[in-house]
Amino acid sequence: MPELIQPVARVHLSFLAAVQEFLAEGRGQASDRTMLGRETQKYGGTWSTPAGFAAYVEAIKADALPETPRAEGIVPATTLWYVDGDEYLGRLSIRHQLTEFLLEQGGHIGYDVRPSARRRGHATAMLKSALPITHALGIDPVLVTCDNDNVGSRKVIEASGGVLEDERVGKLRFWVPTG
Repeated sequence: MPELIQPVARVHLSFLAAVQEFLAEGRGQASDRTMLGRETQKYGGTWSTPAGFAAYVEAIKADALPETPRAEGIVPATTLWYVDGDEYLGRLSIRHQLTEFLLEQGGHIGYDVRPSARRRGHATAMLKSALPITHALGIDPVLVTCDNDNVGSRKVIEASGGVLEDERVGKLRFWVPTG
C-alpha cells in the first residue's frame, strides 16, 4: 500500500526511472524553477551512484532544518516521498514559511507524481496525508496553488478541503485546513 515517508536510498532505481519519465516530458531543464528542476540541476549528476544518491537523500532531509544553509529566497522545507514498497511514485514538499513569491504563486505545499503513476488518486492521497504533518509544523491553514488550467490539480486540492481565495499570475490559490 502506498505511503508518504521520509526520503530513503532503497528506492534509488525506481527514483531514477521516475526522473527519466519527468525528463521525457520536458521537466528538469535549466528553465524549470520547480523543486524537481532545481534538484535535477543541483544533484542530478550524482544520482547514478549509490553513494551520490545517498548523499542527495541526506541533503534533502537536511533542508527541513532551519540551520541548514540555503540560497536566498529558499525556506526550510520537509520533503516526503510517496512510495509503494521500493517503487517511487511521487513526492511532496512542505515549505515551513511563505516568502512573497510563495504567497503569490508557490504556496506551502508542492507535489509531483511520476507520469506513469498519474490519474490513480496518488496526488490526493499524498496531499491528505501531508495535512496532519503540516499541522504539526504549526501551519494551519496551508496555502496550495496550481496553474489556472490544471484541472487535475484543482480537483486534488478541492478534494482535500481547499477553498479558492483568488487567482494571481495564472495561479489559483487555495487555503486548506490542516487541523
